[in-house]
Amino acid sequence: MPLKFHWFLPTQGDGRGLIETGDAPPAGVAGGLREASIAYLTQVATAAEDLGFEAALTPTGGWCDDAWVVTAMLSETSERLKFLVAFRPGLVSPTLAAQMAATFQWHSQGRLLLNVVTGGDADEQRAFGDFLEKEERYQRTGEFLEIVRRLWDGETVDFSGEHLQVEGATIHRLPDPRPEIYFGGSSPAGIEIAASQVDVYLTWGEPPAAVAEKIERVRAAAADRGREVRFGIRLHTISRDDSASAWAAAERLLDSVPAATIAQVQARLAQSESEGQRRMRELHGGSRESLEVYPNLWAGVGLGRGGAGTALVGSHAEVAERIEEYADVGIEEFVLSGYPHLEELYWFGEGVLPLLERRGLWRPPDPAELAFSGGREGTAVPFAVGAQR
Repeated sequence: MPLKFHWFLPTQGDGRGLIETGDAPPAGVAGGLREASIAYLTQVATAAEDLGFEAALTPTGGWCDDAWVVTAMLSETSERLKFLVAFRPGLVSPTLAAQMAATFQWHSQGRLLLNVVTGGDADEQRAFGDFLEKEERYQRTGEFLEIVRRLWDGETVDFSGEHLQVEGATIHRLPDPRPEIYFGGSSPAGIEIAASQVDVYLTWGEPPAAVAEKIERVRAAAADRGREVRFGIRLHTISRDDSASAWAAAERLLDSVPAATIAQVQARLAQSESEGQRRMRELHGGSRESLEVYPNLWAGVGLGRGGAGTALVGSHAEVAERIEEYADVGIEEFVLSGYPHLEELYWFGEGVLPLLERRGLWRPPDPAELAFSGGREGTAVPFAVGAQR
């Protein structure tokens, strides 16, 4: 099967630096913060759509705008692009989440994908009113997904778990197609959820051998449950016509972050409960030295931000080679981003995707495959009857 490529919507704002403070650059210097307006995000989404990307990931957290609201608005300014909406189970009821997803799927004509984020930062979880411990959060995620998937299957759900409980839960419209569930988690509890509940397991950009080992663990755990899981990877890209230009751009990106800021970011990330975040930090060790942790895999991004901390850096041909190497170990989907997101999208889309198409690894989307089949009736009472209650 051809590889799938997704981009990223910077709903926290965008710019030419790894971190944008909002301060205007000196006169004669390009740059500055680009607000995450619908107008700007539409430019990014339209470019991704035109270049042949499958979907766009929208993040979740206190540092960005709400993913559901933004993507619902963007679905009206785009035609084909799907939206990989990140959300945190447990912050809304599973019945409401199932209904929201079905509604989005209907009105967007089948363009919703879901990225389930259990949450690895206890402080941020508490800010949202969630005081469960890490293992309990994973348990709740499993309960949440079980309820949602049963609702999407048209069941009337009675469920009483350790953390969630519903009685007589139904939704009046079933999503068709059912949104695929993307999920990442490197701890044993995360792998258990992936093996039992999700469609696509996502990993951050570690070297291919480490990715292959993780894939085998998830694949074996899924097979034990009679399931199959696809695999994706989350990476940044800095792709140029020649390798020297790409590495110069990477150095400029890191040079824009003061050493004091890097120290603050690393101190904050050291408090994270996320196993994936720990693995990202181990790649660079908090130092600017030896950041090329594998050919064309650069850990510099992780010095200035949490989450996905590595980038593919090099000529278009080199980046295409690394992508093929990840594909060889089992990666089928690539969730990419760059700074700024609009320009880096064009560098990759115009430089790398044609090379992958020549290698038979990617093909532009076929308009004939985009027809929307419509929704299905659910199990809830008809609207007119319900309105009489």
